[in-house]
Amino acid sequence: MKLPSQDTAARNQEPVSHHVQLPRFPAGPLRQVGRRLLIALFVMVTTVLLVYLDREGYHDNADGTVDFLDSVYYSTVTLSTTGYGDIVPHSDGARLTNVLLITPLRVLFLIILVGTTLEVLTERTREQFRLNRWRSALRDHTIVVGFGTKGRSAVQTLCATGLRKDQVVVVDPNHKVIETANAEGFAGVVGDATRSDVLLRAEGQRASQFVIATQRDDTAVLVTLTARQLNKNATIVAAVREEENAPLLKQSGADAVITSASAAGRLLGLSVHSPSAGAVMEDLIQQGSGLDLIERPVVKSEVGKQVRETDDLVVTVLRGHRLLGYDDPEASPLQATDRLIVVVRARPAAE
Repeated sequence: MKLPSQDTAARNQEPVSHHVQLPRFPAGPLRQVGRRLLIALFVMVTTVLLVYLDREGYHDNADGTVDFLDSVYYSTVTLSTTGYGDIVPHSDGARLTNVLLITPLRVLFLIILVGTTLEVLTERTREQFRLNRWRSALRDHTIVVGFGTKGRSAVQTLCATGLRKDQVVVVDPNHKVIETANAEGFAGVVGDATRSDVLLRAEGQRASQFVIATQRDDTAVLVTLTARQLNKNATIVAAVREEENAPLLKQSGADAVITSASAAGRLLGLSVHSPSAGAVMEDLIQQGSGLDLIERPVVKSEVGKQVRETDDLVVTVLRGHRLLGYDDPEASPLQATDRLIVVVRARPAAE
């Protein structure tokens, strides 16, 4: 097998442990810290004012009187639950103020102090709950291995055909790539897709489709072997750079193999010979605008008809594992089990 040279991204890629990342949109950490500091400062100032305004009801064991500095000192040791006992409330009003106002402020201050720890624990629990719920609900989804230009274009095309974002899982060894996928609303798994445990984290055993768009052909072969071993029934579509590696992908279990370099070269050659024909071909493979190339089953009213008698423009008839051109005598009449590759006008996104 001819192996392409390793690209710059692969060389500079940092090894990371595999884990699942779900899309989320947290608030900024600086804003959270700033808000807590303001609340803590407000609690402190309120307590100082309450003590200072009722300073006649407090007794200082040192000199018997309480000034502003003593009020700050008493508020500090009280809110922190230190309580040295050198300044104490002795009047009924001061004691009532401590019970009804200062004690709740002390509790609020303690909550602010331990708020970061509590938030971390709560966030971990919430994230684990989200992850478990996501895994239990994930069925018949699409796993996209590699989220570069090819992988991202494949996902865009799938979403244009009606696939929901929550039914797509991106697998890539680069955590920054997964963060990009999360920002676009896709769940991601950081890890090497040639490892079965990584695909298991993406629930590969329950996936209906695999789109393999890695940067290297040898990696694509290994991922295909791993995916096929894990899931015997899933549809696997892989992309390779070199056309001579395509048979290896098919032998590894891929249902369809796209040669990216050759396909781009053929489109370039066609565009040189006929720019309009090249534009039409590019329009056909770009879902959601102009003309779309889709596969659909034969409807009941079309059974027994000739290919030319259908409402859509039929390009190919899929009968079993055979592809029959529209002009093939065996393509007509249409059978109930046939599937048609047709050209249709793209529907607006709202439809």
